Amino acid sequence: MSESSAEAVVAVVSATGAAGSWRRATGIAGAAIGVVAAGAAAGVALERMTVGRGMRKKARLALDSAGPYGSLRGMPGKAYADDGTELYYEVDDVEPEGGSAPRRRRLFGRKAPLPVTVVFSHGYCLSQDSWHFQRAALRGVVRTVHWDQRSHGRSGRGVQQVQDDVPVSIDELGRDLKAVIDAAAPEGPIVLVGHSMGGMTVMALADAFPELIRERVVAVALVGTSSGRLGEVNFGLPVAGVNAVRRILPGVLKALGQRADLVEKGRQATADLFAGIIKRYSFASRDVDPAVARFAERMIEGTPIDVVAEFYPAFTDHDKTEALAHFMDLPVLVLAGIGDLVTPSEHSEAIAGLLPDAELVLVPDAGHLVMLEHPEVVTDRIADLLTRAGAVPAGATVGGYGSTSSTAQPG
Repeated sequence: MSESSAEAVVAVVSATGAAGSWRRATGIAGAAIGVVAAGAAAGVALERMTVGRGMRKKARLALDSAGPYGSLRGMPGKAYADDGTELYYEVDDVEPEGGSAPRRRRLFGRKAPLPVTVVFSHGYCLSQDSWHFQRAALRGVVRTVHWDQRSHGRSGRGVQQVQDDVPVSIDELGRDLKAVIDAAAPEGPIVLVGHSMGGMTVMALADAFPELIRERVVAVALVGTSSGRLGEVNFGLPVAGVNAVRRILPGVLKALGQRADLVEKGRQATADLFAGIIKRYSFASRDVDPAVARFAERMIEGTPIDVVAEFYPAFTDHDKTEALAHFMDLPVLVLAGIGDLVTPSEHSEAIAGLLPDAELVLVPDAGHLVMLEHPEVVTDRIADLLTRAGAVPAGATVGGYGSTSSTAQPG
């Protein structure tokens, strides 16, 4: 994106605020985001020339009905945060030997894993369903807990955010995770798995409750995440574009979040544009299953704009580098897609640099949603992590839980 384009984005948003036309603001802000993601917008524009709007809508509906992703459900439960926010979780318990024997052998050989609970924490604008492939692989073999972060998925809106206008913080998310663990896994060894914001949540948990990490956590997986300095991420944009985003995005999101009703209508009207942007910042490979891409799009679309606005500032303030020391004596997996534009793989390398015994896995041809884009790789490394933690016998392997066009490269 050229400097003149970036300046145009700033000028357009400023003019919109002065005019006070919220309907016009919604459309222009969407266009501004499209200009920032120039490559995605160009691809969508080309598609508009060749495929009619009605056809694209039918294709999305067909993918929604045909795609099995996000359909797995477990035993539901509710935990309550310290401010009273209702946190929704689901538990998949271990099945009797007969029901899951083939998958157990495929994952862990012929011996049953020890009774650990694997707690999965999802990322920003996603839900517990983002772990679909890993959940399918481990389902019935290892006890797992999947939960929706506050204001996401099936969890309630953050009480402090709605009633008291208190900003969301990563520290608060760490306390939320502690509430879920207390309710869903009150005893026994735990493995913590977090993607993106979920990984930050795991770090915040360690910062606030080091005794829990010391006494009960036996392994940790940090996928596509960061311990800090997210304000320096360039999102794959040139300098002018990055500067424009940093100047205007927080204010634009806050303003749009205040008129969520109008913005949601605008999002529906610009669905094709946002689909291109979502794909660009979610995946790196060109051969992503369209149903998987649509599944990711649907999760992100389902996050209200006011929630998007509430959470965004928390990432700039996030710094849990010192909390990583609590994982020093544990088996740790640090995994990232080399093509991740949201939390670049350099952030994972920095985490692994502070945890010298951690396994660093960089996945080629993978973006931010690596667990959906290359599910076999992520599932295999989590299974290996359970082995290294002593939860299962040595020599675990996994395969067949989703297609992948490349293999992981240990760092």
